[in-house]
Amino acid sequence: MNEDQALVTKVSIEGVTPALKESAAAYVSTEVRPNSRLNLSIYNVFNTKDGAYKRDGIRNVGEPPHILDSSLVDLSAKQINRFLQTKGYFNATVVPQALVKKKKAAVQFDVELGQPFLYGSITQQVADPAIEKVYRTEVLPFAKAKPGKQFDSADLLDEREAMYNKLKEYGYYEYLRQYMRVGIDTNKVSKQADLQLSIQDPTDSTKHVVYYVDSVFATVRLPYGQFGNGKPKSYRDSTLSIQYHDETGRFRLRPLAQYMYVRSGMRYNMKKENQAYDRLYETNGFRNIKINYQKVDSNRLHVRYELTPRPVMANQVEGEFTFSSGMSGFNVGNTFSHRNVFGGAEQLEVKLRYGVLFDPRLDGSLASKIFNNDFQVGVNLIVPRLMTPFENSSSGTYGLPRTTFSSTVQLFQQDGTYANRYFTNTLNYIWYSGVNSQHSLTPVSIEYRQGRLNADFARRLEEEGYQLYIQSNNREYFGLGAQYAFTYNAKRLLRLENFNYFRVGLESSGNLLGLAGNLFHFTTSNDGEKQLFGVPYLQYAKAELDYRWYKHLSGNRQFVFRFNGGVAVPYGNNSELLIFEKSFYGGGMNGIRAWQARTLGPGNYDRSGLTEQLRLNLRNLDQLGEVKLEANAEYRFRLLNKFLGAKLNGATFLDAGNIWLLRDNEFAPSGEGTFKADRFLSQIALGTGFGLRLDMDYFIIRLDAGLKLKDPQFAGSKQWVIKEFFNAREFKQAFYETRRPDRYNFIQYNFSVGLPF
Repeated sequence: MNEDQALVTKVSIEGVTPALKESAAAYVSTEVRPNSRLNLSIYNVFNTKDGAYKRDGIRNVGEPPHILDSSLVDLSAKQINRFLQTKGYFNATVVPQALVKKKKAAVQFDVELGQPFLYGSITQQVADPAIEKVYRTEVLPFAKAKPGKQFDSADLLDEREAMYNKLKEYGYYEYLRQYMRVGIDTNKVSKQADLQLSIQDPTDSTKHVVYYVDSVFATVRLPYGQFGNGKPKSYRDSTLSIQYHDETGRFRLRPLAQYMYVRSGMRYNMKKENQAYDRLYETNGFRNIKINYQKVDSNRLHVRYELTPRPVMANQVEGEFTFSSGMSGFNVGNTFSHRNVFGGAEQLEVKLRYGVLFDPRLDGSLASKIFNNDFQVGVNLIVPRLMTPFENSSSGTYGLPRTTFSSTVQLFQQDGTYANRYFTNTLNYIWYSGVNSQHSLTPVSIEYRQGRLNADFARRLEEEGYQLYIQSNNREYFGLGAQYAFTYNAKRLLRLENFNYFRVGLESSGNLLGLAGNLFHFTTSNDGEKQLFGVPYLQYAKAELDYRWYKHLSGNRQFVFRFNGGVAVPYGNNSELLIFEKSFYGGGMNGIRAWQARTLGPGNYDRSGLTEQLRLNLRNLDQLGEVKLEANAEYRFRLLNKFLGAKLNGATFLDAGNIWLLRDNEFAPSGEGTFKADRFLSQIALGTGFGLRLDMDYFIIRLDAGLKLKDPQFAGSKQWVIKEFFNAREFKQAFYETRRPDRYNFIQYNFSVGLPF
């Protein structure tokens, strides 16, 4: 900087209410706001030499210093004043001043608000009787501008926008926002603004016209520079009254036409037009959609749909490294997609995934240190409509209905312990009953699982008395069940506003098979389980609730509270213990983040009672539950507006909860893992932490560090492990000596994509 320049280090606005201060601050020119220290430091590293700023070869990184500029300060004062007038402070004054000391400048805007103006009389004049009827019945009853309320220009803008949208729904194709005008008179009564609202005709000699759709044309365009493999087709569908032309030769009209809501013979409706845009884009088959209109008469329109498809085939490779509790590994996935299998924008997905986890504590070469392998193959067919054997009323008004056929095979191997073969087939429907209300129904879920314990491991379990665990895991079964979930406000999860989110899921299996077993007298195993084709079938019921309260605290600050609870009840054919795949677990990147997934609970369960070999082999297999209670509180805020081409957000959080069993089992025979009303509160785990979120607009990269506060695996006051945080070395050593090979970590790091909730 030159000798006569000063770096802006502080900006303040005095004399306004806290509610106005943050909004008014947005009108201060960016060039005279204080720099982000981090961004300025990055800029200085790359753009200074010998203690001075470079004049040539400046790199576009970080943020250049914001130098005091009196003209920008004056401009900011005027902008703040204009903003205050929009809030009813017509007599407000804003006086800027800058205090410079040691080449650092503090800018202050002194505001005298004066008394705010209130709405006085409000009169309306509408030239067209038909327009007036729409205004008085559809818009005026919901207008925010009322006599006696403080003036706010946002109320008037909202009313004008509501009128524009409503008339566009009623067919007024050529209506413009400018036809509604508002006159403001502040001279009649002190501190009162009288309004004269008028909705004018286009000219003195013409009226607003309601337009109707005459003809509809739909065209699927070849992407620019590409040649179609199929033969172009062109025809008129007389039933749909649509003239269709497909340059690619790959799409069928009827599956697409159900989302072309603007049709021949109907009145022009902008709402229907926007719904058509939304649904056609949601099919994921088109990269560009245009709906154009052509006037062909005084009140008639031709409608032209132009659809440009996305590439038919796509392939995506994903990978991640994992590191936790001394073990490391990686996951690799590949997804192949075909976006138009049957000509109606149906999407076929073939997913492959392989994951491996290494344990350095195992002896031998790298191959012998493999702790577990997980291989999955999945095929999904997603149809952008409801395919039911009966007529359904889901028109896609609020969201695209989908039918998904899914098949998945999973092969899991944990070295020297356990192998699992899991095969599932499901039919799922998703539809919307309101703007924010989503339903998901899986009427058919067929699964087959074959789990096998290592022979030596099973023998050791039997010798130590864990026969129930052997029976529950060293087995195969069929499952025939159904699932239903209702979700409210999922579309608002990434918005900074006040709302509630709610999801409830219900799941049941084995009821039809149980009824069939009684009617047809299925064979029974030696353990008393009824069998289908020589394989026992599952019977259980499961319910889970996820409730969240989102509170916007202005700007980029938000508070979120979440409660997540569930219960799963095995009964009938497998009433002793819920199977692994349907059990709840504690910890993880989206739960109680101070614990690694499947290392918390159930209840006060303490693994020190197992032998060292069992602790090694049973990792992630013995800490399961049938009851789950969890609560999270998180405060989110903005750290940097510009960081590596994105926005950097921060979060502090407090997590609490645990899982429990419904009845004692062999690992917790004294009831330490069983849910009891008189002691479950003392078994709640507590964790806190801090998180960084890199917001790339399209996705968020998240790093959370969770710190254990209260660990229920210990007894009494020893649960408050935070007291040992500064004595960590001795505490960890004592823990390792009694629970080897398990190690204790006070801090758990979680790296993932997307917000936790």
